[in-house]
Amino acid sequence: LQTRVKDAFRGALQEAFPGGEWGDAEVGPCNNPKFGDFQCNNAMALFGRLKGTEGAPKNPRAVAQKIIDSLPQEGGMLEDISMAGPGFINARISSAFLAKHVLTLLSGEGAQSWAPAAPCTRAVVDFSSPNVAKEMHVGHLRSTIIGDTLCNALEFSGVDVLRLNHIGDWGTQFGMLIQHMEDSGSESSTPVSDLMKLYKEAKQRFDEDDVFKKKAQEAVVKLQAGDPPSVARWEAVCAASRIEFEEIYSRLGVKLQERGESFYNPLLAPLVAELEGSGVAEDSEGATCIFVEGDEVPLMIKKSDGGFGYGTTDMAAIRQRLQDENADWIIYVTDMGQKGHFDKVFKSAKKAGWLG
Repeated sequence: LQTRVKDAFRGALQEAFPGGEWGDAEVGPCNNPKFGDFQCNNAMALFGRLKGTEGAPKNPRAVAQKIIDSLPQEGGMLEDISMAGPGFINARISSAFLAKHVLTLLSGEGAQSWAPAAPCTRAVVDFSSPNVAKEMHVGHLRSTIIGDTLCNALEFSGVDVLRLNHIGDWGTQFGMLIQHMEDSGSESSTPVSDLMKLYKEAKQRFDEDDVFKKKAQEAVVKLQAGDPPSVARWEAVCAASRIEFEEIYSRLGVKLQERGESFYNPLLAPLVAELEGSGVAEDSEGATCIFVEGDEVPLMIKKSDGGFGYGTTDMAAIRQRLQDENADWIIYVTDMGQKGHFDKVFKSAKKAGWLG
């Protein structure tokens, strides 16, 4: 809607003062809704540029009045057009105009012509992304709702959207949890609320018991290597979590495709070897890292013990989405706490030549 208002003022500028290059119309929401919906602020700057020329308006308010007089009357989009201060132009969107277009939208006739132009052809939206063996918190719900809204808007605009749920179903925490469950004799089909209790117990042991920490790290390596008992226990834990996730998605009416961190596990070792071979990644104190400009701390893609972390998975994910999914826009819906990590991932992907 703001674009259409801006176009109207842009046309009025050209009609009121033909032959000049006046730049774009400076249109934005009114600071105070009682004065209108939108405000145009070109008059004062334009007066300065016209001053001294033949037939120039005497003051900014005269400039504003010429713009108002040149606004298109057909279509009835704007009403209550007024001037404030030294030349601010306020305008309200007419109720009749809004009613007409809302009815058109709701009737389904011409809805696609009302939709904004598609910003891309194929988009991957990564959102929600809860962690297995943990209950969703408000951050996951926020990401879920915002991500679903973005997907709906993109789909309405004609974009082919892949809704991905990048769940946390892989990594060190599963070594801790699986090892602790094995030590305590816990069932793999335990409800998520009980899994959270077990996870907290496992985390405490991991932080305080060096023997358990080593066993947990070895359990991660076994899981990543495909050890059947480890995989079976992991699958049962994931299934228990999935039931509770789906209950929430069903209540919200949100549809997405689960593709967790584990999906990328077969891609990790070849990816690291490729990045090492190309010189993008290098050894750093026994670990394999990617150093990027503007960041002293590198992105670690292989730990000194041979394990992989979030950096490796996110690098594999971004390449898979670009190459296999043919995405020309990837949207990550996450909190600002993850910004530093993703900045590093995106810079690393550029260094690898995947992003322009």
